[in-house]
Amino acid sequence: MAETKTTVRALVRALDKHKAGNIRVIEVGELTSLADVFVICEGGSSTQVRALADYAEEELKAQGIVPLRVEGYRSQGWIVLDYGDVVAHVFHHETRTFYDLERLWKDGREADITEFLDNEGDDNAV
Repeated sequence: MAETKTTVRALVRALDKHKAGNIRVIEVGELTSLADVFVICEGGSSTQVRALADYAEEELKAQGIVPLRVEGYRSQGWIVLDYGDVVAHVFHHETRTFYDLERLWKDGREADITEFLDNEGDDNAV
């Protein structure tokens, strides 16, 4: 679980630092075997979506956190960074609205992202 917290914290900080919009963290581990946590965010253009995914992947790699797989660079409307227990969904605004993952996973617990942006040693969330 400590690895999950570290990955979520790193993703949220990287995405926030690079101006991702509407970052959400949803705990889905009790609902699916796909992942324990989804980190969802958006960019205003295909270029920003790709840049956000690139920055996040680069910053996590610098910390020794490497994705198992990355999908969606061709479409640039929805890029998925799969870190095993944590999956980041970087959407174009319109694509995010269309797929509405927050509604699909509404039974998951949404975490307050400020828990990951503040107090680096505080591990109360996720």
